[in-house]
Amino acid sequence: MGKTMTEKILETHVVEGSLKRGGEVGIRIDQCLTQDSTGTMAWLEFESLGMSGVKAELAVSYCDHTSLGFKGESTDDHVFLQSIASHYGAKFSKNGNGVCHQLHYERFGVPGKTLLGSDSHTPTAGGLGVLGIGAGGMDVAVAMGGGPFHLIVPKMMRIVLTGALPWGVAAKDVALEILRRISVKGGVGYFLEFTGPGVENLSVPQRATITNLCTETGATASIFPSDEVTKEFLRMQGREEAWHALFPDPDAVYDKTLEIDMATLKPLVAMPGMPDNVYDIDEVKGTKIDQVYIGSCTNGSYRDIRIAAEIITGKRVSPNIDVIVSPASRQAWEMLMADGSFLALTKAGVRLIEPGCNACIGIGFVPGYGHLSLRTVNRNWKGRGGSKFGKIALCSPEVAAASALAGAIADPRELSPLEVKVDHLTVDDALILEPQGTAVEIRRAPNIVPLAPQRPLRSPLVGTVLIKLGDGVSTDTILPAGPLTQHLRSNLPEIAKFTFYYEDKEFATRAAANGGGFIVGGENYGQGSSREHAALAPWQLGIKAVFAKSYARIHRANLINVGIIPFICDTDRIDRDDELEVDVADLTGELVADNRTKDERIPLSHDLSPREIAMIKAGGLLAYTAAQHR
Repeated sequence: MGKTMTEKILETHVVEGSLKRGGEVGIRIDQCLTQDSTGTMAWLEFESLGMSGVKAELAVSYCDHTSLGFKGESTDDHVFLQSIASHYGAKFSKNGNGVCHQLHYERFGVPGKTLLGSDSHTPTAGGLGVLGIGAGGMDVAVAMGGGPFHLIVPKMMRIVLTGALPWGVAAKDVALEILRRISVKGGVGYFLEFTGPGVENLSVPQRATITNLCTETGATASIFPSDEVTKEFLRMQGREEAWHALFPDPDAVYDKTLEIDMATLKPLVAMPGMPDNVYDIDEVKGTKIDQVYIGSCTNGSYRDIRIAAEIITGKRVSPNIDVIVSPASRQAWEMLMADGSFLALTKAGVRLIEPGCNACIGIGFVPGYGHLSLRTVNRNWKGRGGSKFGKIALCSPEVAAASALAGAIADPRELSPLEVKVDHLTVDDALILEPQGTAVEIRRAPNIVPLAPQRPLRSPLVGTVLIKLGDGVSTDTILPAGPLTQHLRSNLPEIAKFTFYYEDKEFATRAAANGGGFIVGGENYGQGSSREHAALAPWQLGIKAVFAKSYARIHRANLINVGIIPFICDTDRIDRDDELEVDVADLTGELVADNRTKDERIPLSHDLSPREIAMIKAGGLLAYTAAQHR
């Protein structure tokens, strides 16, 4: 039986278990990345393991989410990250160098390698043939120390691409079409592999746009072949020696197949609410907008910004809206300066923002009350742009640029066709620092607070249901991103006060008054970001378990990592303020929640592996890992 691309990579990296779909396996991680939003905690966790230095082949600490240092605590985080990375043997990407995902596939990605990142969009590197997986900071900390990363071997979904993209239709539309067909839950439990004759018609940055946005399907990872297009991209990066061919075998076995003829696609827009709330441009054309943002890790490549500049050159953006452009890497920035794109955009009334995440997570350019912000980013649920009162729609750079001129959602196909060819790339690694070793003193400001020790599980679990939520609860709902909390990522006691802030401002106070308790959700609880703070903050508040109908992959793992049990049950029978008791002395036996308030017994289940049960009993991943090395 032939092998998929994912199976070929995994079989050379297995250190525990076997590659049986649905079984748990431990794999060796070649490369690790962290960023300044999740990285401070990841490095604190790495330090708590007592390692002498990074043991993975490569680790890179990026500063991109709060690169402008909008508060002093953010600047303190950056200083801490630079010093601790240098001390323990990781490279450091300075503020202004760009977004970790684009930088990594540009400067460090190697086809066939494994990459683990403390950011959910780490699968972006799959555009280069890298098996990139997003995870919580604890998992990345263990991997940086040379430990295996454990996952349930998912099923394989093949997405066969044919044809070529017509003018006005972009790689972003391919990913939006996938989301429209399979939804934000359709990729859960799958690796996505892109094959077919249409693949060769996509550049590496276009492929990376697709693998980036396909994170929103819930897939573990997405990957493209490493072919001659990949080789040429690496040549332009001055890294041709890193190229290795990677293709699935002709008789590789897939669990599901999706076919997309790119020639038949239209420009698409994901309207506010969810990334899968997708409409044809014809259905939403003319909708008034208040902002346009072109950039981010999804669409921040040189070609993405250049095509937008070509559309706008010689014209003026609508005077009724604000427009910003933010390339995703210093490489793209320098090329856009050199070719005149920035001058053309400036003359058209566009504002230019340095490479970084910034507005994507609500650090600046926050939409106003009821305003619609059209963006080339990857997420658009309530609160994502920094305010729960603003609305975000997702689109391609072509749609964004056409809409910037019109002041409303517009169809780029109504403009004269344009073409951008990229035959060279500017390489500048001046803002990537090499590690200097243990002679470097780790600099810590008062806001950088060590993690409290993890304590063993005690039985029974007794507590109050502090909040009940519906389906599709995101990590942004659990713990908001943006200016509300971004400067507190190194201070768990303080950031925990904002848990469920937009849903229930009294949640943290109530949790403290009750000595912790329980959370109840619906389907796909914890979708979205890899932000482990969405698990750490409830843990800090004494949350002992979550009861939900199903869980997003990364958040489920993060809950286990901090010792919170992700129970599965019919949550329709549980309400806020119910008093629950669960005997957890034996997590392998029959489990029930005794609802004391309603005098009911609710059957419980879980999908914990034996290793995960041992982690829960130890109190979490850090306690479990420490015990393994005693």
